[in-house]
Amino acid sequence: MPLGIKIVSQNCQGLVEMFGKYQHTVESGLHFYIPIVQNIRTVSLAMQPIELPHYSIITKDNAEVSTSITLNFHVTNAVKYEYNNTDSVESMAQLVRGHLRDIIGRMDLNDALGSTAKINADLAAAIGDLTNTYGINVDRINIDELLPSQEIQKAMDKQLTADRERIAAIAKAEGEAESIRLTNEAQNNALMATAKAQAEATKTQADADRYRIETIQKGLQNTDQKYFQDLSINAYEKLAKSPTNLVVVPNEHSDQFGQTALLAQAIKHQDANPPAKSK
Repeated sequence: MPLGIKIVSQNCQGLVEMFGKYQHTVESGLHFYIPIVQNIRTVSLAMQPIELPHYSIITKDNAEVSTSITLNFHVTNAVKYEYNNTDSVESMAQLVRGHLRDIIGRMDLNDALGSTAKINADLAAAIGDLTNTYGINVDRINIDELLPSQEIQKAMDKQLTADRERIAAIAKAEGEAESIRLTNEAQNNALMATAKAQAEATKTQADADRYRIETIQKGLQNTDQKYFQDLSINAYEKLAKSPTNLVVVPNEHSDQFGQTALLAQAIKHQDANPPAKSK
Protein backbone atom coordinates (compact mmCIF):
# COMPACT_ATOMS: atom_id res chain seq x y z
CA MET A 1 0.00 0.00 0.00
CA PRO A 2 1.51 3.32 -0.97
CA LEU A 3 2.21 5.81 1.84
CA GLY A 4 1.07 9.40 1.91
CA ILE A 5 3.49 12.24 2.59
CA LYS A 6 2.60 15.22 4.81
CA ILE A 7 4.85 18.19 5.50
CA VAL A 8 4.05 20.04 8.72
CA SER A 9 5.27 23.65 8.45
CA GLN A 10 7.39 25.53 10.94
CA ASN A 11 5.56 26.69 14.10
CA CYS A 12 2.78 24.20 13.44
CA GLN A 13 1.76 20.84 14.86
CA GLY A 14 0.25 17.84 13.10
CA LEU A 15 -2.62 15.85 14.62
CA VAL A 16 -2.52 12.26 13.37
CA GLU A 17 -5.98 10.65 13.11
CA MET A 18 -6.83 7.03 12.38
CA PHE A 19 -10.33 6.39 11.10
CA GLY A 20 -11.19 9.91 12.29
CA LYS A 21 -9.93 9.39 15.82
CA TYR A 22 -7.03 11.33 17.24
CA GLN A 23 -3.90 9.19 17.72
CA HIS A 24 -0.95 11.42 18.48
CA THR A 25 0.72 14.76 17.71
CA VAL A 26 3.71 15.29 15.42
CA GLU A 27 5.94 18.34 15.18
CA SER A 28 6.95 20.27 12.08
CA GLY A 29 8.77 18.32 9.37
CA LEU A 30 8.19 15.44 6.91
CA HIS A 31 5.75 12.73 7.97
CA PHE A 32 4.31 9.59 6.32
CA TYR A 33 0.81 8.26 6.82
CA ILE A 34 -1.47 5.61 5.38
CA PRO A 35 -4.03 7.19 3.07
CA ILE A 36 -7.72 6.56 3.80
CA VAL A 37 -6.80 4.97 7.12
CA GLN A 38 -4.87 7.93 8.54
CA ASN A 39 -5.01 11.68 8.21
CA ILE A 40 -2.80 14.49 9.55
CA ARG A 41 -4.46 17.79 10.53
CA THR A 42 -2.17 20.82 10.62
CA VAL A 43 -2.70 23.40 13.39
CA SER A 44 -0.79 26.70 13.38
CA LEU A 45 0.74 27.80 16.67
CA ALA A 46 1.65 31.27 15.39
CA MET A 47 0.01 34.43 16.77
CA GLN A 48 -3.08 35.42 14.84
CA PRO A 49 -5.02 38.71 14.82
CA ILE A 50 -8.77 38.92 14.86
CA GLU A 51 -11.12 41.90 14.75
CA LEU A 52 -14.51 41.76 16.38
CA PRO A 53 -16.93 43.95 14.38
CA HIS A 54 -19.06 46.75 15.78
CA TYR A 55 -21.78 45.73 18.16
CA SER A 56 -23.97 47.65 20.58
CA ILE A 57 -23.73 47.71 24.37
CA ILE A 58 -26.05 49.41 26.86
CA THR A 59 -24.37 51.31 29.68
CA LYS A 60 -25.55 51.56 33.28
CA ASP A 61 -27.42 54.81 32.53
CA ASN A 62 -29.19 53.19 29.52
CA ALA A 63 -27.02 54.81 26.85
CA GLU A 64 -26.19 52.87 23.72
CA VAL A 65 -22.55 52.66 22.64
CA SER A 66 -20.90 50.92 19.73
CA THR A 67 -17.58 49.17 20.24
CA SER A 68 -14.93 47.50 18.12
CA ILE A 69 -12.23 45.17 19.49
CA THR A 70 -8.95 43.90 18.10
CA LEU A 71 -7.12 41.01 19.76
CA ASN A 72 -4.19 38.69 19.13
CA PHE A 73 -4.18 35.05 20.16
CA HIS A 74 -2.20 31.86 19.59
CA VAL A 75 -2.98 28.19 20.04
CA THR A 76 -1.46 26.70 23.16
CA ASN A 77 -3.04 23.23 22.96
CA ALA A 78 -3.69 21.97 19.46
CA VAL A 79 -5.76 18.97 20.59
CA LYS A 80 -8.23 21.05 22.67
CA TYR A 81 -8.31 23.76 20.02
CA GLU A 82 -9.21 21.29 17.30
CA TYR A 83 -11.43 18.74 19.06
CA ASN A 84 -13.02 20.35 22.14
CA ASN A 85 -14.89 23.00 20.14
CA THR A 86 -16.28 23.09 16.66
CA ASP A 87 -15.04 26.73 16.37
CA SER A 88 -12.74 27.75 19.21
CA VAL A 89 -12.09 31.20 17.71
CA GLU A 90 -15.79 32.09 17.56
CA SER A 91 -16.30 30.72 21.07
CA MET A 92 -13.45 32.90 22.28
CA ALA A 93 -14.98 35.94 20.50
CA GLN A 94 -18.35 35.33 22.16
CA LEU A 95 -16.66 35.08 25.55
CA VAL A 96 -14.85 38.39 24.96
CA ARG A 97 -18.07 40.11 23.91
CA GLY A 98 -19.88 38.80 26.97
CA HIS A 99 -17.23 40.03 29.41
CA LEU A 100 -17.04 43.40 27.66
CA ARG A 101 -20.81 43.79 27.80
CA ASP A 102 -20.73 43.02 31.53
CA ILE A 103 -17.88 45.49 32.23
CA ILE A 104 -19.36 48.40 30.27
CA GLY A 105 -22.88 47.60 31.52
CA ARG A 106 -21.73 48.42 35.05
CA MET A 107 -20.38 51.85 34.01
CA ASP A 108 -22.02 55.17 33.17
CA LEU A 109 -21.58 56.57 29.69
CA ASN A 110 -19.10 59.27 30.66
CA ASP A 111 -17.04 56.81 32.71
CA ALA A 112 -16.99 54.28 29.88
CA LEU A 113 -15.94 56.84 27.25
CA GLY A 114 -13.07 58.04 29.41
CA SER A 115 -11.84 54.68 30.73
CA THR A 116 -10.86 52.57 27.72
CA ALA A 117 -7.51 51.68 29.29
CA LYS A 118 -9.23 50.44 32.43
CA ILE A 119 -11.75 48.49 30.35
CA ASN A 120 -8.90 46.81 28.44
CA ALA A 121 -7.23 45.80 31.70
CA ASP A 122 -10.47 44.51 33.24
CA LEU A 123 -11.31 42.59 30.07
CA ALA A 124 -7.90 40.95 29.89
CA ALA A 125 -8.18 39.93 33.55
CA ALA A 126 -11.71 38.55 33.02
CA ILE A 127 -10.69 36.44 30.03
CA GLY A 128 -7.58 35.00 31.64
CA ASP A 129 -5.99 31.87 30.19
CA LEU A 130 -8.34 30.02 27.85
CA THR A 131 -6.00 27.06 27.34
CA ASN A 132 -8.03 24.56 29.37
CA THR A 133 -11.28 25.53 27.64
CA TYR A 134 -10.37 26.39 24.05
CA GLY A 135 -6.65 25.65 23.84
CA ILE A 136 -6.08 29.35 23.13
CA ASN A 137 -4.27 32.18 24.92
CA VAL A 138 -5.17 35.83 24.25
CA ASP A 139 -1.91 37.76 24.03
CA ARG A 140 -3.27 41.26 23.52
CA ILE A 141 -6.68 42.86 23.52
CA ASN A 142 -7.57 46.45 22.66
CA ILE A 143 -10.76 48.47 22.28
CA ASP A 144 -10.34 50.38 19.02
CA GLU A 145 -13.61 52.33 19.20
CA LEU A 146 -16.15 53.12 21.85
CA LEU A 147 -18.71 55.50 20.38
CA PRO A 148 -22.16 56.61 21.58
CA SER A 149 -25.13 56.40 19.25
CA GLN A 150 -25.85 59.24 16.84
CA GLU A 151 -28.72 60.59 18.95
CA ILE A 152 -26.56 60.64 22.07
CA GLN A 153 -23.67 62.14 20.11
CA LYS A 154 -25.90 64.98 18.91
CA ALA A 155 -27.13 65.59 22.46
CA MET A 156 -23.53 65.59 23.72
CA ASP A 157 -22.51 68.04 21.00
CA LYS A 158 -25.34 70.39 22.00
CA GLN A 159 -24.40 70.12 25.65
CA LEU A 160 -20.74 70.72 24.81
CA THR A 161 -21.68 73.80 22.78
CA ALA A 162 -23.85 75.09 25.63
CA ASP A 163 -21.06 74.47 28.13
CA ARG A 164 -18.58 76.33 25.95
CA GLU A 165 -20.96 79.26 25.54
CA ARG A 166 -21.57 79.30 29.30
CA ILE A 167 -17.85 79.23 30.02
CA ALA A 168 -17.28 82.01 27.48
CA ALA A 169 -20.05 84.13 29.06
CA ILE A 170 -18.61 83.56 32.53
CA ALA A 171 -15.12 84.44 31.32
CA LYS A 172 -16.44 87.62 29.67
CA ALA A 173 -18.32 88.63 32.81
CA GLU A 174 -15.29 87.95 34.97
CA GLY A 175 -13.14 89.98 32.59
CA GLU A 176 -15.52 92.93 32.72
CA ALA A 177 -15.73 92.68 36.51
CA GLU A 178 -11.95 92.60 36.75
CA SER A 179 -11.70 95.61 34.44
CA ILE A 180 -14.17 97.55 36.61
CA ARG A 181 -12.28 96.54 39.75
CA LEU A 182 -8.95 97.65 38.28
CA THR A 183 -10.48 100.95 37.12
CA ASN A 184 -11.96 101.63 40.56
CA GLU A 185 -8.71 100.65 42.19
CA ALA A 186 -6.77 103.01 39.91
CA GLN A 187 -9.20 105.86 40.64
CA ASN A 188 -9.00 105.20 44.38
CA ASN A 189 -5.22 105.12 44.20
CA ALA A 190 -5.25 108.43 42.31
CA LEU A 191 -7.57 110.01 44.89
CA MET A 192 -5.44 108.70 47.73
CA ALA A 193 -2.28 109.97 46.06
CA THR A 194 -3.86 113.42 45.52
CA ALA A 195 -5.10 113.57 49.11
CA LYS A 196 -1.70 112.46 50.36
CA ALA A 197 0.04 115.12 48.27
CA GLN A 198 -2.35 117.81 49.52
CA ALA A 199 -1.83 116.64 53.10
CA GLU A 200 1.93 116.77 52.67
CA ALA A 201 1.69 120.26 51.12
CA THR A 202 -0.50 121.46 54.01
CA LYS A 203 1.91 119.96 56.52
CA THR A 204 4.86 121.60 54.75
CA GLN A 205 3.09 125.00 54.80
CA ALA A 206 2.18 124.56 58.47
CA ASP A 207 5.77 123.65 59.29
CA ALA A 208 6.97 126.75 57.43
CA ASP A 209 4.47 128.99 59.26
CA ARG A 210 5.39 127.46 62.60
CA TYR A 211 9.09 127.98 61.86
CA ARG A 212 8.46 131.62 60.89
CA ILE A 213 6.44 132.28 64.05
CA GLU A 214 9.01 130.55 66.23
CA THR A 215 11.78 132.57 64.60
CA ILE A 216 9.88 135.84 65.18
CA GLN A 217 9.11 134.90 68.76
CA LYS A 218 12.71 133.99 69.41
CA GLY A 219 13.80 137.29 67.92
CA LEU A 220 11.31 139.21 70.06
CA GLN A 221 12.58 137.53 73.19
CA ASN A 222 16.07 138.84 72.48
CA THR A 223 14.90 142.45 71.72
CA ASP A 224 15.20 145.19 74.39
CA GLN A 225 12.78 148.08 75.13
CA LYS A 226 14.67 150.53 72.92
CA TYR A 227 13.67 148.61 69.82
CA PHE A 228 9.99 149.03 70.63
CA GLN A 229 10.53 152.71 71.44
CA ASP A 230 12.08 153.17 68.01
CA LEU A 231 9.07 151.48 66.47
CA SER A 232 6.78 153.84 68.40
CA ILE A 233 8.69 156.89 67.19
CA ASN A 234 8.41 155.69 63.59
CA ALA A 235 4.73 155.15 64.06
CA TYR A 236 4.21 158.63 65.57
CA GLU A 237 6.27 160.10 62.71
CA LYS A 238 3.86 158.59 60.23
CA LEU A 239 0.92 159.90 62.24
CA ALA A 240 2.42 163.39 62.32
CA LYS A 241 2.65 163.39 58.56
CA SER A 242 -0.96 162.28 58.18
CA PRO A 243 -3.78 164.90 57.80
CA THR A 244 -5.57 163.78 60.97
CA ASN A 245 -5.91 166.22 63.92
CA LEU A 246 -6.36 163.61 66.60
CA VAL A 247 -3.88 160.98 67.75
CA VAL A 248 -4.84 158.36 70.32
CA VAL A 249 -2.12 156.67 72.35
CA PRO A 250 -2.37 154.13 75.18
CA ASN A 251 -2.90 155.48 78.69
CA GLU A 252 0.19 153.83 80.07
CA HIS A 253 2.29 156.14 77.87
CA SER A 254 0.67 159.36 79.07
CA ASP A 255 3.81 160.45 80.86
CA GLN A 256 5.47 160.49 77.46
CA PHE A 257 2.99 162.81 75.82
CA GLY A 258 5.32 165.80 76.25
CA GLN A 259 8.14 163.97 74.70
CA THR A 260 5.89 162.79 71.92
CA ALA A 261 4.64 166.34 71.24
CA LEU A 262 8.12 167.75 71.16
CA LEU A 263 9.15 164.95 68.90
CA ALA A 264 6.23 165.56 66.56
CA GLN A 265 6.96 169.35 66.48
CA ALA A 266 10.55 168.70 65.67
CA ILE A 267 9.55 166.42 62.88
CA LYS A 268 7.14 169.01 61.40
CA HIS A 269 9.77 171.79 61.69
CA GLN A 270 12.26 169.67 59.94
CA ASP A 271 9.83 168.95 57.15
CA ALA A 272 8.98 172.66 56.81
CA ASN A 273 12.60 173.88 56.79
CA PRO A 274 14.71 171.35 55.11
CA PRO A 275 18.46 171.93 55.45
CA ALA A 276 20.09 173.90 52.67
CA LYS A 277 22.15 172.04 50.22
CA SER A 278 25.83 172.90 50.28
CA LYS A 279 27.11 174.64 47.21
